[in-house]
Amino acid sequence: MAVEILLPKIGFSMQEGQIAEWLAKDGDQVTEGQPLFSLEADKSTNEVESPATGTLKIVASTGETLEVGTVLGYIE
Repeated sequence: MAVEILLPKIGFSMQEGQIAEWLAKDGDQVTEGQPLFSLEADKSTNEVESPATGTLKIVASTGETLEVGTVLGYIE
């Protein structure tokens, strides 16, 4: 079963964020806890870790501004 990668809420007032960079490529094998992408929000940049181990399937592009909770990809 695939695990959804969601845009996390970092900070109390965060409503949206932007993927600055994917640190793994579509189709890569990733491990739980590995940095997956850089998230820009509220004038800060944070690395977001993988929620699971498996194959990464990216559905959101860098530079897009997305709402908290949006599906960014899957780990199968």
